Amino acid sequence: MMFCLLCFLPIAMYLHLMAGQIEISFDSFFDSFWNYDAKNTAHVLVREFRIPRLFMAIFAGAGLSLSGMLMQTLFKNPLAGPYVLGINSGASLLIALSLMTSVQFFQSNFGLIGTALIGAFAAGLLMMAVAQRLKSQISLLLVGLMFGSFTSAIVSILESFAGAESLKSYTMWSMGSLQQVEFGQLGFIFLIFSVGIAASFLLVKPLNMLVIGEKSAVLLGLPIKSIRMFILMLTALFAGLITAFCGPIAFVGIAIPNLTRILFQTSNHRYLIIGNCFIGAIFLLLTDAFIQVLEGHISIPLNAITSIIGAPFIVFLLMRKLR
Repeated sequence: MMFCLLCFLPIAMYLHLMAGQIEISFDSFFDSFWNYDAKNTAHVLVREFRIPRLFMAIFAGAGLSLSGMLMQTLFKNPLAGPYVLGINSGASLLIALSLMTSVQFFQSNFGLIGTALIGAFAAGLLMMAVAQRLKSQISLLLVGLMFGSFTSAIVSILESFAGAESLKSYTMWSMGSLQQVEFGQLGFIFLIFSVGIAASFLLVKPLNMLVIGEKSAVLLGLPIKSIRMFILMLTALFAGLITAFCGPIAFVGIAIPNLTRILFQTSNHRYLIIGNCFIGAIFLLLTDAFIQVLEGHISIPLNAITSIIGAPFIVFLLMRKLR
């Protein structure tokens, strides 16, 4: 399975690069890196549009899948995820506040990321507090959905007071897009993403212990409170980073971790982390390639496509769980 994914990722990357309406040769692609010419249209197209979109598809797909896997292991719920449990909603609420204000700090990379991280982490803490009081997993999911509705209501109120430009910026962001990142921002995003991946591998043993249950894990010497906080911070890092730059992307964080478990047939998180990174990246690369193919005829938000694909899969999982 791992070999197949290693082979298929470059294919998905190639399909994504070639999916645009304007055809780009491999020579132009590599020249845009080593011999960049701002007057060359092909170089500008590759460097300013194709490359950022390609790498954000990889980062967003892998990051959302990992954050979903972490949530599902922490809450012992295959239907948990940053979108359903309100993690994305918390980040989206503060991003809405940021985009609808004129404070310059929020417009910087640091301000945008910091705002999204705070919102995601606060929502995660709230869901953890609720999870400790509710025994039913379905009730927890309903609370997450209600929290999402609550934040949406607040955002609607903010929109009624926002100016035309602020409202336009938020509307475009809320549709979800991989094209909102500039080439110069990729290094900053890659650095944060790499830290998150490295931290995920540090959690392999604790995550494997959580599979057998929190009580058993505590008896084996696992510092459960610090591990919970670490997992929440890592989830907030991935969800906040991606939500800040790409907008809310639905269902990837729920569907891909479940698909990875089905394909790998293991509960060893060393393999699940790698599998989620590859499958999540491949999924978003192919999804965004499909959007680019249709761009000449119709413009479809990324969030809409992931919802169309992900929602039926989640319904299937829910019916399977309740059967």
